[in-house]
Amino acid sequence: MTRVTQARQHHIQVVAHRGASEDAPEHTLAAYMKAIDDGADALECDVRLTADGHLVCVHDRRVNRTSNGRGAVSALELADLATLDFGTWKGREDSVESPDWGDPSLTSVLTLERLLELVADSGRRVELAIETKHPTRWAGQVEERLLQLLGRFGLAGPAAAEDSPVRIMSFSPRSLHRIAAAAPTIPTVYLMQFVSPRLRDGRLPAGARIAGPSIRIVRNNPGYLERLHQAGHRVHVWTVNEPEDVELCARLGVEAIITNRPRQVLTQLGRAH
Repeated sequence: MTRVTQARQHHIQVVAHRGASEDAPEHTLAAYMKAIDDGADALECDVRLTADGHLVCVHDRRVNRTSNGRGAVSALELADLATLDFGTWKGREDSVESPDWGDPSLTSVLTLERLLELVADSGRRVELAIETKHPTRWAGQVEERLLQLLGRFGLAGPAAAEDSPVRIMSFSPRSLHRIAAAAPTIPTVYLMQFVSPRLRDGRLPAGARIAGPSIRIVRNNPGYLERLHQAGHRVHVWTVNEPEDVELCARLGVEAIITNRPRQVLTQLGRAH
């Protein structure tokens, strides 16, 4: 494995993408517990709104890929989702040091509220990078419910600390604009699969404070990251799993690496514990 030099590593935050999702089923309590044990600086999750108004950590619009059920998250109630198994699709043969998934609570549907409780009980500062998924039938209700829930944990609103441990990410500029308008102190990350021609100079859409390019953008256009930094933006890159990509991100001075392999990346950065 390529070892990143000490001079380049100390400002890079390691973010566990959907938890330690190479080792455990994505978006499950098992994956996030392992990411915390691995020493991840932050946890990334996707959130969707159920039919009865609960925020759950599910990436896809439908539950078909990651559970033994079928249907759109937005059309199912939390009680329906709670009957599903979100773990056995990822076989034990794919897992390194997998948790004991015999406890159904480790692989049942994970609410954002439960994830916030896990982070609060972790005993150390663990940040959260929460991605709102779009398009959705619920539109602005996702952001509204999200800010209400964060407010209950003192992470949004007047009680929120200036140094927020939470940031909101999205591919949707409209979603980020809603967050910025309602909670201007919460950092926002504009995720990109490609660079829009009108943003090639390093600008970001209104409401976005941090750039979130894919590793493909970084590989193909490293000069773009320089323009982002020159424009005063931090850069959080997804999804960075290969040692050569970690090295590239470190060389380009990115502020955060989002990865399925937090332990491996921490080891490469000389920070494994």
